Amino acid sequence: MVRELFFAGLLLSLCVAIHVFTLAGLASRFRTRLDAGSARFWPATWTLLQMAWWVVLAHLVEIVIWALFYRWVEMLPAVDAFYFSAVTYTTVGYGDVVPEEGWRLLAGIEGLTGILMCGWSTGFVFAAFSRILKAAAESKKS
Repeated sequence: MVRELFFAGLLLSLCVAIHVFTLAGLASRFRTRLDAGSARFWPATWTLLQMAWWVVLAHLVEIVIWALFYRWVEMLPAVDAFYFSAVTYTTVGYGDVVPEEGWRLLAGIEGLTGILMCGWSTGFVFAAFSRILKAAAESKKS
């Protein structure tokens, strides 16, 4: 169990680092658009669409990292590892693929990691949308 928790902590930390890098990069790249120029519908929509694609890409990278770990420890065959990681990270959890005994705790922690990362992404996109709405309201006052 200590081994599982150690590796889970490493994988969680890696996911957080990927998310920090992605969200900080998006905040930096789109700051000007969010505060000023995105008050119109199509520029705002395009900005949010780009952000959504980058966030989804970050989640996919995180899913792949968990899957590669499952392969590295020979817990699951390659196709099953990617499938299992995707349904676990997204908390769909069909239950048709089950990890070996001795690694099952990792699945729960991957699910918790997925919830945390998805919640963080949702909060980020909500904050971006709020800034767009604020910019739109301020432009109407002018």
